Order: sequence, then structure tokens, then C-alpha cells
Amino acid sequence: MKRRKRKPMGFEGPVLHPGNLFVPIVNAVRDAVIAIQTRETVNADFNRWLMQFLFPEWEGKGEETRSFGSGFLIHPRGYILTAEHVIHSARSIWVKQRNGTVHQARLVLADAKRDFAVLQIPAPRPLPYLPLGRSGDAHVGEWVMAVGNPLGLENTVTVGVISAKDRPLRAKGYVYENVLQTDAAINPGNSGGPLINLNAHVIGMNVAVVQPSQSIGFAIAIDSLKPYIRPYLP
Repeated sequence: MKRRKRKPMGFEGPVLHPGNLFVPIVNAVRDAVIAIQTRETVNADFNRWLMQFLFPEWEGKGEETRSFGSGFLIHPRGYILTAEHVIHSARSIWVKQRNGTVHQARLVLADAKRDFAVLQIPAPRPLPYLPLGRSGDAHVGEWVMAVGNPLGLENTVTVGVISAKDRPLRAKGYVYENVLQTDAAINPGNSGGPLINLNAHVIGMNVAVVQPSQSIGFAIAIDSLKPYIRPYLP
């Protein structure tokens, strides 16, 4: 009599393990996260030390430099939310979707005081976009995920928790009245990317990291941006 081989106990694949909370979230959001590259003119009188401390993607070398950052689609018609300092002084803005498509983006709105900007790219068909959650409902200790373009490494995912809420932060013309602190790794190029909760909703926009530090990053609470970007939401 031929014996049947017994299957080993466990799940069919690692992705099916119930502890892999972030796998379906990554799959749900990654197509709406955008890599941004700009060519920009650096103002020699700008406080470079402060900007490099808070926003390391500001190289501040020479009169012209290439900078990179992140953004995310907030409307199927191609509207992208990002940080203003990512596109500050940009002569041209180029964005790359996860499928490899590259577009030159049009600047629709920029708010240097609150550090956010809205771009638009062509959308011959509806594009995937990220729903906005409620940052006011977020709790300290809650799991979050950052997706972005750190150091030019597109669609990089990092995870952590909300370390603190309602942090006031002011830096050289930028006013952050309601900032989320997180230990999800945020690196140069993450600025403008989404901070996402377990419902795959955006609760913040990543803007700054304290260097040198161990996992001290900041994201603008999305509730504070909603009144200004409402015309560009579905």
C-alpha cells in the first residue's frame, strides 16, 4: 500500500502568515506612490545648515543641483501631493510612476509656509490614488508605514509606530502646526511621501528627519492639509 506524503503543517507561503499585516497594504498603495526628481537653482543666501539638518535631500552645492523626493496621487485625474521643499526653486519637475512611466509634472499649487504642493500629470485614464484618512483619530503607538523614494530607491517601504502627536515645528519659513512624529525610517528622498495606517489610508505626509538621530522623523498630519487641497480631491 502506497503511503501518501503528509504536507508539512503551516501556511502555504510566508505572505499568508497572519503576522504579515503590511503585505496587503503595500500591494494596495504602491501604484499611487510617485518618485520625483527636479532640477533646481540653489539660493546661496539660504540657510543651508538648517535645511540639511531637517531636509537632507537639499544638497546646497553649486548654483544648480538635482534633487529628489516623493509624492502620492490624491485624485484619479493625476493630482499629486508632495512637500513644497521638494520642488522649491525647481526649473523642471519630473515624476516616475511605479510602472516606469515618466512625466513632466505641472505645478498647480505651492504653499511655502505650510510646506505642501500639488502637481498634476496627464491622466488619459483614471489613475490609482490614495484615500485620505483622519490623522486626528490616530493614536501614539499605532503601526504606520512610510513609502517613498529615499536616496533614489523607488517604492521603498519602512514601518514603525506613531511616536508622538501634535508636535509644533517651525523651520526657516515652514510652519508645521500639527506634526506626527514616527520611528518609521524616513531618509533623504522620503519627503512628500505618504505615512499610511493599517487601513491603507494616508494620515500624514513625510517632511523631515532629525540627523543624526535614531528614528526621529516627522509627517504633516493630513487633517491640517485637507482644507487647502480639497479642490484636488475626488
